[in-house]
Amino acid sequence: MAEMMESPCEPSEAAEKKQGQNRSRTSKAARTRRTPHQNGPSGSDTGHEDQTDPAVKPRRQDQNTTESENHLTDTTKRRRQRHRRTKHAPGGALTGTADHLTHMDLNKREKKHNPKHLSTTTDTATPPLIDDSTAPDDGGGGGEKQKRKKKKQKKSRGNTEEQPCESGAVEKPNTPLKNKKTQAVSMSPSPAGQTDRTDRESSRRNRGRKRQLYEDYMSIKDVSDGLKRGQLIQGALRINPKKYHEAFVPSPDGLADIFLDGMVARNRALNGDVVVVKLLPADQWKVMNGDEREQTSVEKERQSEPVPDIIVEAQYGEEEEEEGEELCKKMEAATLQDKVPPTADIHSASDRNVQRTAKVVYIMEQKHSRAVSGFIKHIPDKPFALFSPSDHRVPRVNVPLSGCPADFPSRPTDYFNTVFICRITHWSPDSPFAQGQLMKSLGQAGVIEPETEAMLIEYDVDYSEFTDEVLACLPQGRPWTIPPEELRRRRDLRKDCIFTIDPATARDLDDALSCKQLPDGNFEVGVHIADVSYFIEEGCALDYTASRRATSVYLIQKVIPMLPRLLCEELCSLNPQTDRLTFSVIWTLSPEGKILSEWMGRSVIRSCVKLSYDHAQSMIDSPHKEFGADELPPVAPEHSVQSILQAVLHLHTIATHLRAQRFRGGALRLDQMKLAFTLDSGSGMPQGCYVYQYRDSNKLVEEFMLLANMAVAHQIYRSNPELALLRRHAAPQSRLMDALQELCDHIGLYIDMSSAGALHRSLEEAVGDDEYSAARKAVLTHLCARPMQMAVYFCTGVLQEEKLFHHYALNVPLYTHFTSPIRRYADVIVHRLLAASLKCGPRVHLTQDEVQKQATHCNDKKTASKRVQEMSTELFFSIFVRECGPLESKAMVMGMLDKSFDVLVLDYGVQKRIYCNAIEGLQSFNFRKVGKRPEMTLVWTPNELEDESVTQEISLFSVVDVLLSAGEGPLKYTAVLRRPTHTQF
Repeated sequence: MAEMMESPCEPSEAAEKKQGQNRSRTSKAARTRRTPHQNGPSGSDTGHEDQTDPAVKPRRQDQNTTESENHLTDTTKRRRQRHRRTKHAPGGALTGTADHLTHMDLNKREKKHNPKHLSTTTDTATPPLIDDSTAPDDGGGGGEKQKRKKKKQKKSRGNTEEQPCESGAVEKPNTPLKNKKTQAVSMSPSPAGQTDRTDRESSRRNRGRKRQLYEDYMSIKDVSDGLKRGQLIQGALRINPKKYHEAFVPSPDGLADIFLDGMVARNRALNGDVVVVKLLPADQWKVMNGDEREQTSVEKERQSEPVPDIIVEAQYGEEEEEEGEELCKKMEAATLQDKVPPTADIHSASDRNVQRTAKVVYIMEQKHSRAVSGFIKHIPDKPFALFSPSDHRVPRVNVPLSGCPADFPSRPTDYFNTVFICRITHWSPDSPFAQGQLMKSLGQAGVIEPETEAMLIEYDVDYSEFTDEVLACLPQGRPWTIPPEELRRRRDLRKDCIFTIDPATARDLDDALSCKQLPDGNFEVGVHIADVSYFIEEGCALDYTASRRATSVYLIQKVIPMLPRLLCEELCSLNPQTDRLTFSVIWTLSPEGKILSEWMGRSVIRSCVKLSYDHAQSMIDSPHKEFGADELPPVAPEHSVQSILQAVLHLHTIATHLRAQRFRGGALRLDQMKLAFTLDSGSGMPQGCYVYQYRDSNKLVEEFMLLANMAVAHQIYRSNPELALLRRHAAPQSRLMDALQELCDHIGLYIDMSSAGALHRSLEEAVGDDEYSAARKAVLTHLCARPMQMAVYFCTGVLQEEKLFHHYALNVPLYTHFTSPIRRYADVIVHRLLAASLKCGPRVHLTQDEVQKQATHCNDKKTASKRVQEMSTELFFSIFVRECGPLESKAMVMGMLDKSFDVLVLDYGVQKRIYCNAIEGLQSFNFRKVGKRPEMTLVWTPNELEDESVTQEISLFSVVDVLLSAGEGPLKYTAVLRRPTHTQF
């Protein structure tokens, strides 16, 4: 758990000594001496910049009394005595945590040392507490004294610099209450005894009162009006997992992301939420120089952002927070105010150097599940425990003890390493902590199943068993057979040579291929997809459940299916030598892949063999080999191994032509390294891991799936242009592409980024052909992936311009998903639209808004599924390092900062950050830039075999030796740079 790293907000020694001075001087000095907010971190996970350092214990008030108290008025003495009694009364000391002061104590301390409270929000001012500074003095003449005092206070406020709050906005001192009754109390003279009564009444009214940390949300009407007038901006909130005080919302005009600095600016929104933000004034925007801009880009690149579909992502490292503690401390010591120049400088800065800042004023949709995994901490004498989420972007949560294990209060250490799931139920505007309930205890940290269940719950993946109501929607008879009337309505392809090519362990086989040569030398090629929509009636309980799950989730050790296994693995799966219902797209193709004719419709097939990618690759690699029966899975007796071999070879030849045509036509593909595991059959623990190889057999299947998806997209759009569910991919962000172009130019790489096709050709030409060319390509792919946007599902009726349908990576006007209905609900909708367009199925009863809503839901679930799959890989690799490490490997430098650099570990495809101050045996390091090219010199301390220091130069694409070893936490591992050998110089 990351502890808060904060500067204490204790009063200074000078303030303690001046307690005996008159109240007017004390009031003025307190405002001037108040510890600025920027001295505390803006990124504490409590979101309250006035929280004290856990290491600084509050001093007892009665021990701080000095002789100067003799000069105080009787009223002030009595008030302080009441304060001391209250503070040390049972239950009146510390609330919230044993380490941190609560708002009650903070407000009391604030009242003593700063009579005028400063608001933690930017626009709304909390009324100040009424104390001696606003009440008349003892005796008469209070009115004139009060006027003089107010003039001094006004002058003091005018000379006091406004303090920035966590959001970076300038905080303004609160103005006095406008209430007439309050004005009468503070401005009119009164008898001596009335002052005491007023103080006591005010103290009772304000005792225990909490300051409001967060602004109240705007009304939905004001939000709607603000969005229409362009005064407000809506977007998905993205929080930096490394620096959780930093958050971003995409700019609708394509400029730099809008920056939200700190918890206050986020206003209780969580990562992924759709928020409405209001821009702060221009003089509070962030201006970055070139170095800051590049560092920001590198940090942004490491955030847990969705990765474009065209990327096979391999972000498998965990967050090594403790290693970067020094860097984080320095970063957190500075606030946005430190980087805000005068207004004139902002207006003179280029748009590229200016980053707009904002605050959240409304949460439009809570995309975050509000369920998080973490650990609980016992708080003595309190009716609640403190829950610390594993994800530092989520606030700490107070949970009632009644929901904790019964023996937790008496044996809290027994649960030190136990993972719990907590659901946030409420977050008050006046509380730094959220409130929540423990849902369940999962087990020990670092164990596969508890950790897996935690990630599924956090990302709202439904892994529960299907209900009886859902199962009742399935065919009941066993064995199930195709009704004769359904056979008569379909094209019968059961005698054709049709086969599947899938991973060896796959059980949900939803696509099959066929290929036969025609007498004229052309080929009849078919793509056959499981007809899932036949079994799922629109609107039934099964349909609803599938639509909510939206996708299957593929973990390392198991699959969380979208549909019941009876459909996934039996009735819909295209298992060999079994009659199955399908949707088919059949073309007549020339040997070069030119489409001569096309047919699509409902069909019935009987697959003759289940091939793995390895089987198909063996046929491609050895086209003249005679495969024995023991080298392939069982083949249906009516087909021969030779006929299957010839079909695979023909498909490979045609796919090669199709692929070449696509890339000549401007398509782009970026492949990143993907990690795969071998598991122990008994324990399920990882025994080995390797980088998955994307081979010709994979490319063969991919080309024909792409061809079928494009064909279906055109068909459903022609038939129903207002209701078609398609998939679009916007062009990359031009600002990031320009920055990448500039970087490549300065490191001597010519990369043409003018189009997707130009980028693809440049990458193929730039990497070279030596032993590290594949590694260089992987690093370049990573750099090029950052500006890419996510491909998304959408309903054609919601976009006015057809050019917005374009798919950038494929460089095609129309595209959809049709080929995986067992694991993607979007494909089920597409199947229904296709059946309706071909008059072989009922009309789809969804409205345009309903299709778009489902498309958005599918986008969200696809993003969550992808992240969970990545986390599963991270989990297994961390365990593999722990059980089998340390691991040595070559690595290539892929990014550099002033005190660290990122590497791609070549043997395992993982990316890790190496901190120079953690390298053992390193004497010194020096970061510099030659033009825009980052470089670093490492000086190693001489060892027993060396007479002098060893110097090592590091730059982008440098190859280094690293050692991966288990870290302190259950799932943490570190990458350490190995000392270079003499042969490397």
